[in-house]
Amino acid sequence: MKRSALLALPFLFAPLTACGQPDETPQQPASTAQIQQQAQTQSSSKPAVKTPLDKDGYEEIVWEDLMPEGEEERLQEMYAIQMQELANGGGLVQEGSAADQAVQIGTFNVVDDLDGVKIKLPGYTVPFDFSPNAEITEFLLVPYYGACLHAPPPPPNQTIYVKASKPMKIGELDRAVWVRGTLKTEQQSSDLADTAYTLIMDDVTEYTY
Repeated sequence: MKRSALLALPFLFAPLTACGQPDETPQQPASTAQIQQQAQTQSSSKPAVKTPLDKDGYEEIVWEDLMPEGEEERLQEMYAIQMQELANGGGLVQEGSAADQAVQIGTFNVVDDLDGVKIKLPGYTVPFDFSPNAEITEFLLVPYYGACLHAPPPPPNQTIYVKASKPMKIGELDRAVWVRGTLKTEQQSSDLADTAYTLIMDDVTEYTY
């Protein structure tokens, strides 16, 4: 069984600030938009995830399994370009300005072999309705706490739009959960974040190793 990489992901996808510059600046870098466009033309295929099934037939995966080959390198380049653009603009963003907003960086590239697979994945819930005692049928699943709320959203292919079959209550947002269901390579858009995957959820339980 794979061990979750939840604790490692915030360091990979943590938002960059304007307090420094990357150690190495690419010569004549392309824009983030150009990298995204180039990435869409590349193959999104990846060997099917091969992990043991749980007793109910769900395949336990980790967040890195949702990323096609070469995606981590593309993300690092996008973040480096974002830092360079901040540095070229003076490195400061005025609070409350149009630039002072969470920017979702990444692509919609997916692992096609995961489409229709019954998976089990740990993560943190981000509901669309924060009303007390709200019962919801949809929410976002993200790899680290605070994403979309206190930090910029993860890349679209590291954010999952979850649909529940019946209304449910979300527990404490700072507690990770296991979510099981059928994964679809279907894009969704919302005010909180865009997603490259949709999960038709069967159940959700407290996260344990």
